[in-house]
Amino acid sequence: MSTSHHPPDPEELRALAVHVAAEAGELAAEGQRGVTVLDTKSSPTDVVTKMDRAAEELIRTRLLQARPDDAILGEEGGGESGTSGVRWIVDPIDGTVNYLYGSPDWAVAVAAEVDGRVVAAAVNVPSRGEMFEAVLGGGARLDGVVLRAPDAVPLDRALVATGFGYFPERRAQQARVLLEVLPRVRDIRRRGSAAVDLTGLATGRCDAYYERGLHPWDWAAPGLVASEAGVRVGGAGGGPPSGDLVIAARPELYEALDRLLAPLGADTDG
Repeated sequence: MSTSHHPPDPEELRALAVHVAAEAGELAAEGQRGVTVLDTKSSPTDVVTKMDRAAEELIRTRLLQARPDDAILGEEGGGESGTSGVRWIVDPIDGTVNYLYGSPDWAVAVAAEVDGRVVAAAVNVPSRGEMFEAVLGGGARLDGVVLRAPDAVPLDRALVATGFGYFPERRAQQARVLLEVLPRVRDIRRRGSAAVDLTGLATGRCDAYYERGLHPWDWAAPGLVASEAGVRVGGAGGGPPSGDLVIAARPELYEALDRLLAPLGADTDG
């Protein structure tokens, strides 16, 4: 049955996202042991495993079974068009290198976008037994408990998370930026998963986050969780998040980090 004439209920989209992220997370967790590299994407260090593709296929199947008229954008399978006005943005395993090495810092991220705005999200971190969820205007929760990010701290007392790209040229530029940032903050953390970093902001595991070279599936679901917990999620100069830059922090700290990063320039992606 077509959903094109009925505005979607964000709570229903959230519930579906949680259900699908839970099932895909269980599949991926079972397959983590003994996993091997299937292929590389943008560079030899940008890996994809069989489980990335299997998890995304499961997510696509479940979403289209429930809502056959929706569009889907996935990291591994690209985009499928739809007619309902809803687009799902999916990262089946965010943190694939962590997943490959047996690290717990990887996540399944599923977001629902309506008319270009993310309205519902689920981020499952299976190795930690954590399910983050959010609805636009309805708050964020971790395992059913309402999340509220801690108050901002001054930049020099901020624990800042970041990540690095896959191309050598981008990494070299990111290292140069890091040399400028590190002396001005409490410390840097690099967990290897944007979803883990952004949801971590909502729980107080870090104070701020920045990264260049991300894609919509990297920030769509965890970005809504963070923003609904009181974190500002955007890009350079207070604009929207983009592949050029994603910044996330409590508003006062966001502005300080944005000012620090602005003169350091964009990186190259090779």
